[in-house]
Amino acid sequence: MDSAEIIYRHFPDLTERQRKQLEGLGPLYSLWNGRINVISRKDIDHLYEHHVLHSLAIAKYCALDGMNVLDVGTGGGFPGIPLAILCPEARFTLIDSIGKKIRVAHEVVSALDIRNVTLAHRNAKEEHGQYDYVVSRAVMRAPELWQMVKDRIKPQRDVKGALICLKGDTVEQEFEEVSLHHEVVPLSQWLEEEYFATKCILRIDKSQK
Repeated sequence: MDSAEIIYRHFPDLTERQRKQLEGLGPLYSLWNGRINVISRKDIDHLYEHHVLHSLAIAKYCALDGMNVLDVGTGGGFPGIPLAILCPEARFTLIDSIGKKIRVAHEVVSALDIRNVTLAHRNAKEEHGQYDYVVSRAVMRAPELWQMVKDRIKPQRDVKGALICLKGDTVEQEFEEVSLHHEVVPLSQWLEEEYFATKCILRIDKSQK
């Protein structure tokens, strides 16, 4: 398995507690993935680059501390758990419709004493909270997800509430039949590893209906 060192290269100012929590992710996900498959068997050896660092790209794009964030379709806890470690002053609610995946996320959060995370076994249609940002990673087509979560994003004065998704470079195909203003930012802007050459962040602002 790769190591947390790849995270430290991009986020060198972590506290000792954050480093210990990040280093704990590898053993915990290896353990739980053997019982409940939340990460591809082929991909578990690239946990830190393909899952943890990928999740943390959202924090390169926008500041989250002080924000209330909903992670829709979190699976085993991505992007929410790495972001919660990196941004201890933010509050994260992680939801997924598959109970066994939320169980894995709960076990990881509990083992690492991550205190700014709430977990729930439910889908986006069952969520009724209000959030500054909604984030997701590999959940569904963005226009469909936007329709499900747009009312969960509260209007902002200083910060525009938004849906922020981690996507591949074919994301524009999702909007071919939908007129919806959006922003696409390549992750290669911050992450030079080859894996991120075809990855991007998609943003849809609350200002839209």
